[in-house]
Amino acid sequence: MNEDLIDSQNRTKGRLKWDARLVSGGTPSTNEASYWTNYGALDGTPFVAIADMSGRERINETNKALTNAGMQSRNMPVGDPGTLLLAMYASVGEVSLLGIQATWNQALLGITPDPRCVNAQYLRYVLLAMRPELLRDVRSTTQDNLNAGQIGDIWYLKPPLSEQRAVADYLDQETTQIDELVAKQEEFIGLLKERKSSLVTHEVVHAVAERNPLRRVVDVIDCAHVTADFVDDERYPVASIRECQGATVDLTGCNYTTEEFYNHLRSSGRAPRVGDLLFVRNVSVGLVAEVAPGTRDFAIGQETVLLRRKTNIDPKFLRYALTSAEVGHAIENAMIGATFRRINVSAIRALPVPVPPLEEQTRIATRLEQQISRIDALITKAEEHIALAKERRAALITAAVTGQFDVRTARKAG
Repeated sequence: MNEDLIDSQNRTKGRLKWDARLVSGGTPSTNEASYWTNYGALDGTPFVAIADMSGRERINETNKALTNAGMQSRNMPVGDPGTLLLAMYASVGEVSLLGIQATWNQALLGITPDPRCVNAQYLRYVLLAMRPELLRDVRSTTQDNLNAGQIGDIWYLKPPLSEQRAVADYLDQETTQIDELVAKQEEFIGLLKERKSSLVTHEVVHAVAERNPLRRVVDVIDCAHVTADFVDDERYPVASIRECQGATVDLTGCNYTTEEFYNHLRSSGRAPRVGDLLFVRNVSVGLVAEVAPGTRDFAIGQETVLLRRKTNIDPKFLRYALTSAEVGHAIENAMIGATFRRINVSAIRALPVPVPPLEEQTRIATRLEQQISRIDALITKAEEHIALAKERRAALITAAVTGQFDVRTARKAG
């Protein structure tokens, strides 16, 4: 949506810094308790961080607030309802409207449209349409964020205010319908995942009365930190949280380490083998993935631990047992850290797991694989529907704000 495109359409163009007030935010010292208070406090000004706006069209509450002293310490800006907040770091290009009076941190840019020039909701859709372009700008440079100057230089199609309002109203209606469909699919996925959990609990947990600490059936092997000295472009893959999302370890798109680091793990017995399980102990705590036959040699970092059989245990059965609701509850109780959730290796070793005879383990695992594969197929199909709906939503917004069709005609036709 550059200036040349707008000129070629022979339509009025706008430039963000001409049509809106742009104000960067800040963050007072987090070490000064007198600067901070809870959201809803009488003397507090809501403080917006990226987490408060993620996925929200309108921000009506925040996790934190600033006292008057905190506001004064950094001369913090204040935005009224209707102010747009655009993420310049991390979730670059994400945009929300303020539904309350609030201030914001340095990762966000406050955009107050001049109502004589541009409709706020229309401008929100313009910025949403431009997000892919903004992300390309970030990736094409050595920096990993945008700045207020770059945002201010944005050109956009600026039809008369009446047409802007018509575009915004049309997109409100159409995107609401799409969002409702997405929400229903997400709800369906949630129900399917609950069904998976209940199946595992029924088959694994209820079938066996006896529980054993995990350390009795497997060796729980702590792993080493892959430092910058051991980063390599092409030698040995490194499995971390991202590689343990599925039933088996997936090394697609992973980072790499050196042969020296891998040999260090192998010589100390910490290199993964077929049949081992990887248990994630940081952030996405409790994810478990099996090292399947045919997996190439790879290393693991400190976010995971290796689980290696030392008794008759079926790795597939053990993976199901560790993802059961019962063990999940034990994991939740053992986790530490408020913002960086993790579990200590000693706590992993103490996790209670049911261990029936090996033949029964295999029967349970086979039965669960058959049932869960059908559920996973339904989840995949629902995820595809969601992806298609989101693509249609993005394409519709882009087409509307670039004047590719007349929304008033489209509304009559609908």
